[in-house]
Amino acid sequence: MRGATELTWVKSTYSSGEGGQCVEVAAGARAVHVRDSKDTGRAGLILGPDAWAAFVGYAGRRAG
Repeated sequence: MRGATELTWVKSTYSSGEGGQCVEVAAGARAVHVRDSKDTGRAGLILGPDAWAAFVGYAGRRAG
């Protein structure tokens, strides 16, 4: 991910912090970046704002 090191990454508060499986998210100027918290050097996903909003809406409905 180009420029990914300049982003502020956030991990879910639901992550145990003890090696739990989690993703990290960073909001960029025109995209949302998503990466594996266990392997931050690996390429992640770059999503447009609409795609991210659709995913969060879907995940919220599935979790509830």
